[in-house]
Amino acid sequence: MSLITSVKNPLVKQIRSLHTPKGRRESGLFLLEGTHLIQEAIATHYPLDLVCATPDWPQHYPQLWEQFSQTQLVSESVLRAMSTTMNPDGVVATAKIRPQTAPMPPHGNFLGLVLETIQDPGNLGTIIRTAVATGVTHLWLSQDCVDLYHPKLLRASAGQWFQANPVTCPDLVDWVKNLQNLGAKVIATLPHASRLHWHTDLRLPCILLVGNEGAGLSENLVNLADHQVRIPLWGGAESLNVAIATAVILYEVQRQQAFQT
Repeated sequence: MSLITSVKNPLVKQIRSLHTPKGRRESGLFLLEGTHLIQEAIATHYPLDLVCATPDWPQHYPQLWEQFSQTQLVSESVLRAMSTTMNPDGVVATAKIRPQTAPMPPHGNFLGLVLETIQDPGNLGTIIRTAVATGVTHLWLSQDCVDLYHPKLLRASAGQWFQANPVTCPDLVDWVKNLQNLGAKVIATLPHASRLHWHTDLRLPCILLVGNEGAGLSENLVNLADHQVRIPLWGGAESLNVAIATAVILYEVQRQQAFQT
């Protein structure tokens, strides 16, 4: 197999275009960086389009390398040019963007997470990772959330992006109303709510509404909530990072499920 050593190779330009939302939209591809993300994609049978690795990488992961149908060896300098990280671990891959699916009504005792206008890819990736870890069954996002295929988001999710199957909703307000009609309690997270999250019935079916890092939830969504809750803060702290706040409440949901009578 030939080895690409020039950063001016057309393949480098093609893969670097996947660093941007425009490049991902135009190509229909997104970028996976690092061994762990690629292993998670393989574990969930997500098909990879092309895998590029330094010559040493196949020596360390021969069984993985043999599974790929399209591969290309590149020098370390070329791999760095392809990556968004300073110290890539020897491999990147491209994969096709999933076709957008319409949100489907859930059944049974579901735990849903509704995210509105989350802008930071690290926050959204961490929320996705936490959602999988806490048993969230459905993840719905507003259309103005950060691009779901952002490289930083994928890395922050630690590969759990492939498990979460997040769905973008054209109209979150209408969708939340539909979920309420299915019997779900709607819980809005607000910094100045009168009720603490651990004093609220969070047993399933339940939907947690989480808003933008700075502005929080829109008034239209807040008005739909059956309960408005806050997390108690001490030591003069004014707020928590949105990903941490989401984790705190999701684990309280699971605590209540474990101890309900």
